[in-house]
Formats: sequence, C-alpha cells, structure tokens
Amino acid sequence: MVYNKEKVEAILGVTFENAELLKTAYTHRSYLNEHRRTSLEHNERMEFLGDAVLELVVTDYLYRNYKNPEGELTAWRSALVKTESLAELAEKLELGQFLLMSRGEAKTGGRTRQALLANLVEATIGAIYLEKGYDEAKKFIENNIVIKLEEIIKTGAYIDAKSQFQELSQESHGVTPSYKVLEETGPDHDKTFLMGVYLGEKEYGRGEGSSKQAAQQSAALDGLKKLQKK
Repeated sequence: MVYNKEKVEAILGVTFENAELLKTAYTHRSYLNEHRRTSLEHNERMEFLGDAVLELVVTDYLYRNYKNPEGELTAWRSALVKTESLAELAEKLELGQFLLMSRGEAKTGGRTRQALLANLVEATIGAIYLEKGYDEAKKFIENNIVIKLEEIIKTGAYIDAKSQFQELSQESHGVTPSYKVLEETGPDHDKTFLMGVYLGEKEYGRGEGSSKQAAQQSAALDGLKKLQKK
C-alpha cells in the first residue's frame, strides 16, 4: 500500500484542503533520502506540534471531568499518551500502511515499529490542528484516545507497578526486587523481552514487553498480584 490521501481522510473522518499538509504528516525522514528532489518535509516538526496538542487536550479533559489528586491525573494522562497506546491506535486504524519511508526502512519493519507509529499519530494530530483548528483536533483525540480512559482506570493500566511492587516487597520482606531478562525474541528493530522479577533468589512474577522497561512493568504487575495474596 502507498500513501493515499482519500483513504487516510476516510479513516480519520477529516478532509484536508491542504493536501501537502496531510502528506507531510505521513512522510518519514528516511523517505527524503531517496526522494531528494521532493518539496516535502518530514513529519518530525508536525509530530512535535501534535504531541503538545495531545497533551493539552488530555490534560484539559482530565481536569474538567475528574476531581482526583494531581498524581492520579498525571498517571492516567501518561497511560493515555504513552508510545504503546498511540501505536495501538495506529495499528487499529491501519495508518502504518500509508507512511512514506525508504525501502530499507520498510524492509526492516518500519511500518510496524511502535515508536514510528506513535510518532505518526502525533503528526496526524498536528496536521488536523493546522488544517481544522483546536476543536477538530480535540474531537479526534477524545474519540480515539481519551475514550480508552475508562478501561485504563478499570484495569489499573496506569499504575506504576514497579514502584508499588518495590514498596510492598520492602515492607513485607525487607528486600528490594531485582529484574532479569529471561528471553529475547524477534529482530533487533522489533524485539520482545521476557523479564522476571525476583526477591532474593525467588521469582515472583514474569512479564513481556517491547522494551525492557515495559517488560519490567508487566513482571512487577504479575508479582504484585502474587505478593498481595500472601
């Protein structure tokens, strides 16, 4: 699949009079290395703008709709706008297929790389903001990103499991947990890590993730469930 303005507009539910604006949002830096004569710029500046718009919309929504303490609101916001969440949205909307990139980047899995997909969502938000203004960007963000908030709260996906597990393990066992990589799978650009969390020599939980940090959080969450039962 190659970039197609009409198909992207249909997915987003937004039409663009400025066609170049939307195409810029879908242009990865690597594409320009193979198309030096193009007048396009890559999407990193637009991503920078979209990131700021996204954070403002989410922050404003949380402030107006919840009376919770700042710490909880910050944790909820972080869960909504983190790389994994935005990449998940890009995958759901199948936006990666329209991303313009070099042949080499595409061959090494660029269209499925979480960081690139998350950046694409932020650039898309930036493009919507520039074309239609704040209200249309806000509508897109609330309909596609903020809508996940109820599930995040319900499942506890916003919890910093590592901090909680460390606090609980120190209280109950007087031990600081350690983490070990149990397995690495996949190519270098798209690895999956399996981590174990230990108190002393005893394993208390396991978890997978696309980064060591994400796998540690997953392992800590698994460990929390077991530690809280004791």
